[in-house]
Amino acid sequence: MSTTTINKMPDKLQRQTFPVLEMSCAACAVSVESSLKAVSGVADAGVNFANQSAWVEYDDNHVQPSDLQNAVRAVGYDLVIDTVDPQALQAEARERHYNEIKRRTIWSSVLSVPIVVIGMFFMDMPYAAWISFVLAAPVVFYFGRGFYVNAWKQAKHGKANMDTLVALSTGIAFIFSAFNTIYPEFWHARGIHPHVYYEAAAVIIAFISLGKLLEESAKSKTSSALKKLMGLQPKTVRVIVENKEQEIPVSAVQAGQLIVVRPGEKIPVDGEVVSGGSFVDESMISGEPIPVEKKAGEKVFAGTVNQKGSFRFEAQKVGGDTILAQIIKMVQEAQGSKAPVQKLVDKVAGIFVPVVIGISIVTFIIWLLVGGDDAFTHALLTSVTVLVIACPCALGLATPTAIMVGVGKGAENNILIRDAESLELAHKVDTVVLDKTGTITEGKPVVTDLVWSKHDNITLKKILYALESQSEHPLAEAVTDKLKNEDVEAMELQNFGSLTGRGVKGDFEGQTFFVGNRKLIEENGITVNSDIDKQARGWQQEAKTVVYFSDSTEVLALLSIADKIKPTSGAAINKLYDRGIDVYMLTGDNEQTAKAVAGQVGLKHYKAEVLPADKAEFVSALQQQGKVVAMVGDGINDSHALAQADVSIAMGKGSDIAMDVAKMTLITSDLQSIPKALNLSDKTVRGIRQNLFWAFIYNLIGIPIAAGVLYPFNGFLLDPMIAGGAMALSSVSVVANSLRLRKAMI
Repeated sequence: MSTTTINKMPDKLQRQTFPVLEMSCAACAVSVESSLKAVSGVADAGVNFANQSAWVEYDDNHVQPSDLQNAVRAVGYDLVIDTVDPQALQAEARERHYNEIKRRTIWSSVLSVPIVVIGMFFMDMPYAAWISFVLAAPVVFYFGRGFYVNAWKQAKHGKANMDTLVALSTGIAFIFSAFNTIYPEFWHARGIHPHVYYEAAAVIIAFISLGKLLEESAKSKTSSALKKLMGLQPKTVRVIVENKEQEIPVSAVQAGQLIVVRPGEKIPVDGEVVSGGSFVDESMISGEPIPVEKKAGEKVFAGTVNQKGSFRFEAQKVGGDTILAQIIKMVQEAQGSKAPVQKLVDKVAGIFVPVVIGISIVTFIIWLLVGGDDAFTHALLTSVTVLVIACPCALGLATPTAIMVGVGKGAENNILIRDAESLELAHKVDTVVLDKTGTITEGKPVVTDLVWSKHDNITLKKILYALESQSEHPLAEAVTDKLKNEDVEAMELQNFGSLTGRGVKGDFEGQTFFVGNRKLIEENGITVNSDIDKQARGWQQEAKTVVYFSDSTEVLALLSIADKIKPTSGAAINKLYDRGIDVYMLTGDNEQTAKAVAGQVGLKHYKAEVLPADKAEFVSALQQQGKVVAMVGDGINDSHALAQADVSIAMGKGSDIAMDVAKMTLITSDLQSIPKALNLSDKTVRGIRQNLFWAFIYNLIGIPIAAGVLYPFNGFLLDPMIAGGAMALSSVSVVANSLRLRKAMI
């Protein structure tokens, strides 16, 4: 790898997330992050201790993943750069690591128990010190060897982490005890009884191993939502090769291949149905529980579940390009991203270990000077206890575990969160700006009403269907969809003609029929009776588009077409008002339509005939008033405003650009997910604050007590063994507090 500094980074950088192995504490994450950032050609990097991953932005013309891996390995860790299935490799490594910690915990605990019993009750029995020496040696130097190996790797690069604290404390306690066991005369000659502290060294390792075991178990639970998403991907797939079915791994599927899906199977990749038909459960994408009918020409998506039918489809998007893969990637990146508060915590964790070592040395010196007859013993014990109790893990886990659980909780509720910053900021939102079409409304025009002037009959319906099926007008599809649902079939017409700006006409059995607007009816002198006229004016007041169907003399039917308001939009807006949030609607539609929609959903503020640039300016104007603004949209025309907003939320059925810009995506079309997202932010931030409070308080209280500040008042010195247990408990309590969010109602 070239060591030449790249002064100017290219405009287009590669961003990739890699699993990291062997990290044991928050300070480890800081070491890995700094080593990655030091690689020439890396623009930026971040490491998340909680989900054991690192993201790196780098110039792939100068840096390869192997260079990044070598840099991480140099400081004692490893980076998984396998491109086929890195998560599987990480999962295997985690499983091995978990089993190793479990074995280490069990054996160190088994050997530590008799050491503790001897140290507490039988310290004066013959050969007590030697028995404890024999039992403690394998605990410290075999089952605890990982602490010493990692501490040495860190020291070689001028770094320190939690392993440094453990190695120093247990190593000093064991060596001091071994010296007293082998050469007790040194102390006897000075009139001092040679105490041993094998139980402290052994039990510290046992406690810390137990803490790590519980921590690993808890951390694995925070990624359960991601594992569920990954579980939606089938491992194998049946493709058609030379007219024969062949089973291959899903990772080997290529675009253009023909795939067979049988009843009850999960769809492996994105594509388009070629033959056959079925109903497919797409709730993991749309949030809608009703299966969607699939036939030739229809799109299907990876991870969705086929129902009773079977079909063949052509693979179009495979691997990382599928919608499911993109969702998984978004969740991974969000869980690996850092909240602004976490950046401060990382800096604290980076200097925490050296500061603690400094406090330990100062403690040792002070006790040596003022400790009286047992000065050296007290100096040693207190300095070792300070090293043991001061664990940066609780501090390092406080934010990422809460973020991971929050992101997972969001995914379970159809809210995809792209980064931690938006999750942390959303609870501060006091203004929500909503796009109309596709956000408040369904985004697709449908026939809302159909009224016949006399009575309908199947022939008239067939004529209407035939006229609209040949029309090029965008609203014609709404009419044909409605009639198609009533099983109406088209018939053949003569002299079909399209009348620009008015509608269409056609002849059947010598009679001319028209479909179009009021102008078409008036130009042809067609009679509109009073009831039909009154109905048309009423629909126009509701901002609906009115379509007339007539023969050459009178209007036969009246249709209203509108972009239907989603059933839950009004309730969602009311929930936002209940939170004290101002809600605005922006739309490019006319004033009459905007007013009608606002009235139906209970909106107090709206703005009509707004251009895309105007939306962004409106958001900016609100921000200048000190508002924290969330923008919700679904179209390309919303992307500028989404980028401008403090919190950007895209509708999952919207454009790719809107979803790319937005920091949150609602997979479901239900606007009630917005107050849910804000509630989730509230609870996540509360969890982060609770975690940080207890992590800081723990160290603020624990370190002075470990240093012996209570000894002058009541003669209390904290046993290193108890300090080890308290340290392990602090990390577990932080993770457990974060996990409470999994059961929270949002």
